[in-house]
Amino acid sequence: MQVLIISPTQGGIGGIAQHVQGLSEFLMKNGHKVDVLSSENTFTIPVKGLKNLSFMISAFLKTKFKRGNDIVHAHNLPSALPMKNAAGKKVLTLHGIYSKQIDVLHGKTTGKLSASYEKDALYWADAITAISKEAFDYYTKLGFKVHHIPNALNISSLPTQIERRYEKQVIYAGRLSREKGILNLLNMAENFPSDVHVLILGSGPDEDLVKKATKTKQNIHFLGYQPREKIIPLIRGSDVLIQPSLAEGVSSTLLEAMACKTPIVATKVGGNVEVIEHDKSGILVDAESCQNMAASVLDLLSDKEKAEKLREESFRRVQKYDWSHVGNLYLNIYESLL
Repeated sequence: MQVLIISPTQGGIGGIAQHVQGLSEFLMKNGHKVDVLSSENTFTIPVKGLKNLSFMISAFLKTKFKRGNDIVHAHNLPSALPMKNAAGKKVLTLHGIYSKQIDVLHGKTTGKLSASYEKDALYWADAITAISKEAFDYYTKLGFKVHHIPNALNISSLPTQIERRYEKQVIYAGRLSREKGILNLLNMAENFPSDVHVLILGSGPDEDLVKKATKTKQNIHFLGYQPREKIIPLIRGSDVLIQPSLAEGVSSTLLEAMACKTPIVATKVGGNVEVIEHDKSGILVDAESCQNMAASVLDLLSDKEKAEKLREESFRRVQKYDWSHVGNLYLNIYESLL
């Protein structure tokens, strides 16, 4: 079948980009034709607040020329308008609760406007999927039929190298923005002992704040955007991965850390609580409790037996998130629409 995937992004370390890459590879491996329409091959205005809007408009115009699709698979709400304009059966995947994410980023007024668009967009789809149980429950309660299909990764394709730069190494890899808890991360890192080194990988609107922190604390290291081939060895070489998000779907970074057997300390939000069972496959803390998160990180650095228990259990649990299983769930939906 011919599948057109529409996504605000298809490159980088973000969760949506990783999901689109994994889904595309799975579909092509199974003999299907895939075309991806994203900000990487469509005009956008690279300014905060305008990038998604400009992508929606330019991708909407571009889909008019995308013919012959059996399935049009849009990811997140900025892709819904182009999806509406494209020929083919329409699938919309939600990577979290969009209006709540906008609320965190841009305030309640913008959040209310996005909630109105969000509801309209859901009616445009022939099938709706959500990657987290939280999003599944939220949109189901609005009266829509939603399929819960989790995020995924190709475990066998992960680089096997290990890169450890410091004796005590903690890592964050993701978007540098407020909804990802980057401010809380910096507050925590500034209060860690000097021998606990924090590697921060990624890019985003709060990048300057991270750079500023590295000038005052020698144990905070900003590595910027890095390709996956370099991120995974650093995750494997770290003692703990921190996920301080204020809002989250099912994070690709969490799944990668589980597959790398790196212990996780994450916030008790969104898909984090679906993937991680507290004190069994990771540590979950309240999103606003920087003190508890920092204490949990330091505890894992000192308690090697506990860290080993968490890494082994998380590796066992991540197997069900492999694309070899999750990809077939999408194919089942495609085939039911055709």
